[in-house]
Amino acid sequence: MKRVIIIVLCLIILMACKNQTSEKNVIVLNYPKTKTVNTVDTYFGVEVKDPYRWLEDDMSEETTKWVESQNLVTQNYLNKIPFKNKLKKRLSELWNYEKISAPFKEGNNIYYYKNNGLQNHYVLYKKKENGGEDIFLDPNSFSKDGSTSLDAVSFSKNGSFLAYSISEDGSDWRKIIVMDTETKENIGDTIFDVKFTQISWYKNEGFYYSSYDKPEGSELSSKTDQHKVYYHKLGTSQKDDKLVFGGTPDEKHRYIYAGVTEDDNCLFISPRISTTGNKLYIKDLSKKNSSWITILDHTKSNTSVLNNDGSTLYLVTNLDAPNKRIVKVDVSNPAPENWVDIIPETNFVLQPSTSGKYIIAEYMVDAISKVMQYDYNGNFIRTIKLPGVGKANGFGCKKEESIDYFSFTNYNTPSSIYKFNLETGETELYWKPSIEFNSDDYESNQVFYNSKDGTKIPMIITHKKGIELNGKNPTILYGYGGFNISLNPGFSIAMAVWMEQGGIYAVPNIRGGGEYGKKWHDAGIKTKKQNVFDDFITAGEYLIENQYTSSEYLAIRGGSNGGLLVGAVMTQRPDLAKIALPAVGVLDMLRYHTFTAGAGWAYDYGTAEDSKEMFEYLKAYSPLHNINEGTKYPATLITTGDHDDRVVPAHSFKFAAELQSKQAGNNPTLIRIEIDAGHGAGTPVSKTIEQYADIFGFTLYNMGFEVLPYKPKKKIKG
Repeated sequence: MKRVIIIVLCLIILMACKNQTSEKNVIVLNYPKTKTVNTVDTYFGVEVKDPYRWLEDDMSEETTKWVESQNLVTQNYLNKIPFKNKLKKRLSELWNYEKISAPFKEGNNIYYYKNNGLQNHYVLYKKKENGGEDIFLDPNSFSKDGSTSLDAVSFSKNGSFLAYSISEDGSDWRKIIVMDTETKENIGDTIFDVKFTQISWYKNEGFYYSSYDKPEGSELSSKTDQHKVYYHKLGTSQKDDKLVFGGTPDEKHRYIYAGVTEDDNCLFISPRISTTGNKLYIKDLSKKNSSWITILDHTKSNTSVLNNDGSTLYLVTNLDAPNKRIVKVDVSNPAPENWVDIIPETNFVLQPSTSGKYIIAEYMVDAISKVMQYDYNGNFIRTIKLPGVGKANGFGCKKEESIDYFSFTNYNTPSSIYKFNLETGETELYWKPSIEFNSDDYESNQVFYNSKDGTKIPMIITHKKGIELNGKNPTILYGYGGFNISLNPGFSIAMAVWMEQGGIYAVPNIRGGGEYGKKWHDAGIKTKKQNVFDDFITAGEYLIENQYTSSEYLAIRGGSNGGLLVGAVMTQRPDLAKIALPAVGVLDMLRYHTFTAGAGWAYDYGTAEDSKEMFEYLKAYSPLHNINEGTKYPATLITTGDHDDRVVPAHSFKFAAELQSKQAGNNPTLIRIEIDAGHGAGTPVSKTIEQYADIFGFTLYNMGFEVLPYKPKKKIKG
């Protein structure tokens, strides 16, 4: 009897200790009170309340105060996580290694990007052939806090001028500045208020660019859906720039891109109504006042000019070829019925580029790169040997060159650069990073699982070698699933730190992406969007069933369209994961198309005005509209930027307010709003490190960790 009493007392003490740990792991939260308004929209006779509509006004003082109060609560919480600073320290340590890009030639000079480790932005270097290096353009000097970044660079045909665009505070609105490449001085030609543009030079005289009229009201949220192409001649004022294409009231094109062929003979224009599908027109620049020639007058395909040889055009198209093919046609009669296949469609998605006198055909084989070299007659030259299983990037030297460079990476291998001889096929290592991360300690395996409807989905799972499959490994499941965008293997410094901590990183290639071509993309759009969510949910279930992790140790993460994915999955299956991390997400599916360029996403989503069926379908999965009172949702950290003018932060603001008002239980619902930041591109390294320290800290803490799971090894070079 005495022994039984002792055992019972021991159990009580153990339970008390467990409860004490549980209570210790809960940080008390007092959310700011968010007012509601009586705003109601009616769709096909159905009334839909929008009580937080006022948060859409990014210019109001009230919204600013709400942002400040939410950030205060969030940072107070995150700063109490006991190991957050250790994560930040480790992220900074691992980030601090030299990184460079492949070199490229412009005029008589060689250029490349380099970051010495913790610089906020990569620096563009120049060197003469056989000469020393010189800092050519340093974006770190653009602003004291790193909030202004270098967006794109474009050199004139002889390399004597550079037009480069900059982004301020993360906005998609850009400024183009022109400089003399010898003196490195700005020549005074500055173009303001451009957005979603290429910079394409004609000879050394000027360049083509695209933009919208500046909107009335907020430039960060007002609708912009009439793109135009202009030509800027050097030495003239922007107000004198010639309108080349667009601006016709009865023909609305939301995105128009212009490009000049390498020989300066042709200008091609690619107008788009949405993010998928384009028309294609071309003009002979060698003839004054020449007319536009129509190649395609519909948007049923993605078709672009790969190159030209005199009057022969080489096009990349998925017209009648969902996995893409390369065709040739004479510019005088370029209609599709005259196209001749050079590289026919295969079972794998083609992603071609030009390199010297050749075509480089990269294929995605289950999201993995296979690269082949062809001549312009479509004759196979060779398969280019890659250093492993992963993703190759960067082929694209000029016609007169015979040496090209490419990078190679995968989830556990930092990107290295390789030198490739186009004539001999010889490949050699050009540069390898020196980083305190040993790739040999990790493994990356591809598995296949069946989604809800039986569709086979690939997923790559990366982690430390020798982990125990006991259901207790902290795991991040990352996804996107939209806009024909493919998730290929690539090294992430942040995820390396995650895996050092014993974490698993899993990336499924779900429908809506481009990994298996147009059919794969179209299987995840409009009224088939639920396939995307089902694919992701089943990926989580696979990880749990196979003991990689369990719901208590699973986090789901995605950004932009991937933020929609996370929002939809956490509201449909709140029991699937312990943590939800929606970043810059599209979360209000009834109003997304009313902001900035959102109307251009309708190919993937459809809009609530299209039809009653489309409205009902969107409302049924829209994350904002499917938060239910009294449901226990995952611990949620929503992240966005106050200057995000692609997916406006109002999506995240409204979602956070709704979730805070209805969340049941103790799981925190926080929103982290980065100030003077946009959709993600150009974010300074210092801010990126802070963000990941907060995200990983929040994730591990809410999985129950009070100390970091593992101590990283030091001074490992690999």
